[in-house]
Amino acid sequence: MTTSVPPSPPVAAREPHASIVHGEQRIDEYRWLQDKDAPSVRAYLEAENAYTRQAMAHTEALQETLYREMLGRIQETDMDVPYREGAYEYYARTEQGRNYPILCRRPLGTSSEHVVLDMNAMAEGHEYFALGAYEVSPDANRLAFSTDVTGFREYTLQGKDLRTQEILPLRVEKVRSVVWANDGCTLFYVIEDDAKRACRLYRHRLGEDRHEAIYEETDERFSIGIDQSRSRAFLFLTAHSATASEVHFLRADRPAEAFRCVLARRPEHEYYLDHRDDLFYVLTNDRGRNFRLVTAPVSDPGEANWRELIPHREDVMLEGIDPFARHLVLHERRGGFPRLRVIDIASGAAHDIELPEQVCAVHGGANAEFDTDRFRFVYESLVTPDSVFDYDMNTRARVLLKQRPVLGGYDPARYASELIQATAPDGTRVPVSMVYRRDLRRASAQPMLLTGYGAYGYAYDVHFSSARLSLLDRGVIVAVAHVRGGGELGKRWHDEGRMLNKRNTFTDFIAAAEALIAGRYTAADRLVIEGGSAGGLLMGAVTNLRPDLFKAVVADVPFVDVINTMLDPSLPLTTGEYEEWGHPMDPQHYAVMRAYSPYDNIEAKAYPAMLVQTSLNDSQVMYWEPAKYVARLRAMKTDANPLLLKTNMEAGHGGASGRYDFLREIAFGYAFILWQLGLAQ
Repeated sequence: MTTSVPPSPPVAAREPHASIVHGEQRIDEYRWLQDKDAPSVRAYLEAENAYTRQAMAHTEALQETLYREMLGRIQETDMDVPYREGAYEYYARTEQGRNYPILCRRPLGTSSEHVVLDMNAMAEGHEYFALGAYEVSPDANRLAFSTDVTGFREYTLQGKDLRTQEILPLRVEKVRSVVWANDGCTLFYVIEDDAKRACRLYRHRLGEDRHEAIYEETDERFSIGIDQSRSRAFLFLTAHSATASEVHFLRADRPAEAFRCVLARRPEHEYYLDHRDDLFYVLTNDRGRNFRLVTAPVSDPGEANWRELIPHREDVMLEGIDPFARHLVLHERRGGFPRLRVIDIASGAAHDIELPEQVCAVHGGANAEFDTDRFRFVYESLVTPDSVFDYDMNTRARVLLKQRPVLGGYDPARYASELIQATAPDGTRVPVSMVYRRDLRRASAQPMLLTGYGAYGYAYDVHFSSARLSLLDRGVIVAVAHVRGGGELGKRWHDEGRMLNKRNTFTDFIAAAEALIAGRYTAADRLVIEGGSAGGLLMGAVTNLRPDLFKAVVADVPFVDVINTMLDPSLPLTTGEYEEWGHPMDPQHYAVMRAYSPYDNIEAKAYPAMLVQTSLNDSQVMYWEPAKYVARLRAMKTDANPLLLKTNMEAGHGGASGRYDFLREIAFGYAFILWQLGLAQ
């Protein structure tokens, strides 16, 4: 295959950016790529895109085949399971050939459909479209919704009268979270500042001109959000950093009153509220990082009145709660995977909702009703499509309402999932889950795609993907390394992979790869790795550390310029993430960052083939991080392996917004992977 010469940024024509941090001179020769409005920057990104298209031209037929395969498994005209809220059932449906869902409702007991929002009509004229808030007023007469048309996750709040279908004279920019008071007329909403930190709470009564600012968060480590208790009796304003929180409450039927603080913030203390009857239910980590559950009287919820309901447990992470009129559902994580536990409040009796597979994912579904004995949950695994159940919390009977259709004769019995443990250098056991097609599993090493994330305490749950079948059916094993920095094994797992312990994330992933090779699941020349965002940082770091261990790398919207980003507090997310990555002006933190930051550790050596993908309007990881990373890597690497940069010029952090466009992006990435694995026939 012949391709053109890759684009060369005209570094010499620009003065490199120089700075000194802790006595080290830092030279950033590609800083000019951060000028988003400069014609030369756009021209360079377009030149990289042209080079990538040419390098991938030989896979165009494969891309189309993959796209048709993935599309052929989807029931394009479909409808979600309706859920009840008040006098209506709400649902979303899709139509063949249309990119976006249509959000609808119907009065209970009827088939009379009312379209609430047709996202396809709203998206007309926009290359990108995303819906943020979608909040129906308690009287069901109005809708508060927000939209983003750039991918920058900058949402505009609007209102709609659902009786007349008229758009209300309400338009507020940069809105993050929204909630109604119980009068159906008063809205509370949070807006963000220029650094995308959610920091101001406003109160607005429809029909009036006044938008009253009632709270401002001045601590730059903290963001705020507004939500409502499941009982709909209270509104909660929560200020939170990465390690602490503070909750203020207001009765939802008294919107003109002031919020009251439950407990003032203090370092390393997180707590969160919900409500039932005359009690607040408080998740708190005051006696252990994995949280315990206490109750507090609404009349006086101070810490002196907290009464323990569920103690802290070292081996169980209490991730959340759902209070109902007569039951309490606990969202727990045990042994790396989520579990659901039901408590009968009157008797105190508790039981687990039984799940058929150990390696699985489960979460609450649409549970809008408070006074009910039914709990809706969604279950899936690496081999089981997402399945919606209604569960009777008294009788333990369950009803499968719908399993996501997978067209083309999908048979889950043809596939198997497996869990192994890798041993990290410090002796820690790292879970690795995987899926493969049974009849294509060989005793010898075979092609593999290994993914990971490892940040923010987010667990990398094992979800079903019908698109993934295009890899499995070609003999590729797909695996997930549940590395430290994530939340699979509780807060300890997160703590051991952040700040000064961040290196554990990378050595865990390398240990996972080595264990898979030692177990003859794969080999270094048949192993492709993939990660996005903070998982893209993982890709960059392990590729610098062990480039010999991987055949190819796919890095999506990768956070690879760690130090330069964390030195700039004007950028989105920076100040709020000092407690995740550290502060580079702290010498100890800087030394740790300096040792792993992918952009800062590129060397003159051979690297695997790489596909780096980003979006021009990304607000989470700015496009210039992957662009600068690729430019420096191309200038320094000594191999002839492909290095491709693909920039979506019309999207943000999540890539294309339309479902068909998104499938084409997946097909593109899969084509690169199969090419590198020698399976591109």
